[in-house]
Amino acid sequence: MGTGDVEAVWRIESARIVAALTRFTGDFGLAEDAAQEAVAEALVSWPLSPPANPAGWLMATARRRAIDAIRRRTALQNRYALLAADPAVDEEIDPDKIDDDVLALMFVSCHPVLSPEARVALTLRVVGGLSSEEIARAFLVPVPTVQARITRGKKTIAAAGVPFELPAAGERRERLGGVLSVLYVIFTEGSTATSGDRLLRPDVAYEAIRLARTLAALQPDEPEVHGLLALCELTAARFPARTGPDGSPVLLEDQDRRLWDFSAIRRGLAALAKASTRGLGPYGLQAAIAATHASAPSVEATDWDRIVVLYEALGRVAPSPVVELNRAVAVAMASGPAQALAMMDELIALDRLPGSHLVPTVRGELLARLGRRPEARAELELAARLCANQRERSVLLRKAAALG
Repeated sequence: MGTGDVEAVWRIESARIVAALTRFTGDFGLAEDAAQEAVAEALVSWPLSPPANPAGWLMATARRRAIDAIRRRTALQNRYALLAADPAVDEEIDPDKIDDDVLALMFVSCHPVLSPEARVALTLRVVGGLSSEEIARAFLVPVPTVQARITRGKKTIAAAGVPFELPAAGERRERLGGVLSVLYVIFTEGSTATSGDRLLRPDVAYEAIRLARTLAALQPDEPEVHGLLALCELTAARFPARTGPDGSPVLLEDQDRRLWDFSAIRRGLAALAKASTRGLGPYGLQAAIAATHASAPSVEATDWDRIVVLYEALGRVAPSPVVELNRAVAVAMASGPAQALAMMDELIALDRLPGSHLVPTVRGELLARLGRRPEARAELELAARLCANQRERSVLLRKAAALG
């Protein structure tokens, strides 16, 4: 067994291992450290002596590391004695509790006491099983920055006395939004990277989908969990057509829809049906918009009037300037660019998206459609200057140049 085998087992089992250890020790930080030590040990020993049950080996080794750590803490001698005195400690994992423990782990990793950056880093590290290097690569930040966020996050959880338990039903529903927003941030970064030389980071997006599937299995009665899963599946279905062979972006109107992942579309539509049971929330509405695109044979044949209505509904339940911007794009497709341009000018007057490249991008497109080419070119050049993603920037510059 090589490094890849260890990483594969760890990616699948990490959340269960850390969750079980946190249940045993009552110490989230210690559990995560012990699990990482077990992985380090596996990297050395598995190539020489592959275990018959890799997941069980990791769990048992991590538990031993946790007990060793507790034994070294003189203040925790009593807890160690309790653990060490139980000969059945290796068999004590209750399979019926593991799912609840993994869910509790998600709520701890996304706890409101943490900064948004720490929530994302801890969720990817502890629940997703990604290394600090992988997280750093995904978000284009230095590895020490990620490590510092994880360390600070664990210290914050300890200092705040965050209990390792599922929140009560009422509080769980309140805090579920925080968990969903972390998964949404992870998926969004994977589906359109904010900076760097790649438009997509599919590995990051697919990790968010994996976590969303886990959450949907653990919280099957929460419509918005299914809404987020549907949104991710339906958006990711278009990934194969969104970039050319050289990695350059392919716009929606130019995409070869035969390349779309139709099994992902089917999964997304099934999740959307579950989300629709009690009326769509913000993620469900975004998923319904993605479903309208996914079921259309072309841009021209898309039901743009339905998309406008869905964006209007989204603007009422989750108002944001980005929603208004997307609604303007849909209005342009349904009713023409003049009405949409007035909406964009209102956004600019209110300074709702300062410094964003999206506003001049959309405004440039609308001006081009109205035949106002010099103004359109200036807007697209401004958008290129503001855009941090090199692939998107090159598309904007090419469009500006074509306007002469």
